[in-house]
Amino acid sequence: MPLLRTPGAWTFLLPAFVARLPFAMLSLGIVLLVFDTQGSYGTAGAVAAVSAVAQALVGPQSGRLADRFGQAAVLVPSVLVHAVSVGTLIALALGHAPVWTLFLAAAPAGATVPQIGAMVRARWVSKLSDQPPAHLNTAFAFESVTDEFTFVVGPVLATAIATGIAPAAGLVAEAALTLVGGLAFAAQRRTAPARHPHVPGAVRVSALASPGVRLLAGSFLGVGTVFGAMQVSVTAFAEAEGQAGVSGTVYGIFAGGSMLAGVLYGMVAWRRSARQRMLGSYTLLVLGCSTLWAMPDLTSLAVAGLVCGLAIAPTLITGYTLVETLVADGAKTEAFTWLTGAIGLGLAIGSTIAGQLIDAHGPWSGFLVPVTGSGLGLVALVTLRRLLVAPGARTRTVAMSAAATQRLAGVTES
Repeated sequence: MPLLRTPGAWTFLLPAFVARLPFAMLSLGIVLLVFDTQGSYGTAGAVAAVSAVAQALVGPQSGRLADRFGQAAVLVPSVLVHAVSVGTLIALALGHAPVWTLFLAAAPAGATVPQIGAMVRARWVSKLSDQPPAHLNTAFAFESVTDEFTFVVGPVLATAIATGIAPAAGLVAEAALTLVGGLAFAAQRRTAPARHPHVPGAVRVSALASPGVRLLAGSFLGVGTVFGAMQVSVTAFAEAEGQAGVSGTVYGIFAGGSMLAGVLYGMVAWRRSARQRMLGSYTLLVLGCSTLWAMPDLTSLAVAGLVCGLAIAPTLITGYTLVETLVADGAKTEAFTWLTGAIGLGLAIGSTIAGQLIDAHGPWSGFLVPVTGSGLGLVALVTLRRLLVAPGARTRTVAMSAAATQRLAGVTES
């Protein structure tokens, strides 16, 4: 792949992969540990949700700081605090501490998750700034495939370690990989994008000030509910079937469908606009999620999850492609992080609601959450799709429309 021959690419891609792998291990690791010590999927999902909410709220701020002060300045303290926070959460859970203390430990654990995916995408934007737009689209497709690969390996790894060694071992591995990979990635300063320090007297506008960024963040929130609900629901479904150790594999198949779609998506020279592709892939996501609740066994659930996953990567790739056009250079890492954070927040909402439904009505009910969350995201996208046009293009469109109106008026008068 020509993309991987970009000078310096491998120096940040390899440590970034190590640091990103734990991203898919944290929530599931928390669910497995807390369920083992507390005996409730509702409690386990709620603790995982606190972690995800903290990540969603704090992550964009770390992205903004990375744009201003540099990635290493943010990463190094983050991964150190993360390792300590996860260790504290493990100790409290194993010590059967009160549930509220688990929430207190989960918050900093989630808040300090390194935003590696957003930082890698910012490095690609910097590296490919003088290349045709198709190269950046390929880079984003590659990153989405990498994300999905970690979602394939992460849950399987977390489940295998937690069930094969000890419930806490999955989180121990997550903290260790985050620490080692994060520090190694931070050390690659030569490939880091240029800092955009604050200019005295200048007003720094958040990436979230863009209506298009807010819309994409809302749609990614819907995608996040799919991830969160699937993690808890698949785990509960497998437990009910007497095959708890298979849950990571089933979830991995779901993520594997997304990874396959990401590979194919990156190989196509698309003629349709990114906005049209976003609407199309998101529609397919909703349709795929609509069948999950009706699956009678793990085999059919794995097949339905595979089909559902096929729409994930195209949606994420197109979303990241769109958001890059909606903000200035000094806010790109922050913009990417808002989307990643929205997925995390959606994951929190999805896992919490799914956990409560499962406790009350059984494993099948958790699968109602993905179709509901993604359906609401689709409604927002369809209704407000005009906001997904880059500001410059929108201005030109308005100007052209005004000019056309004036010409029509002139013809009418004559």
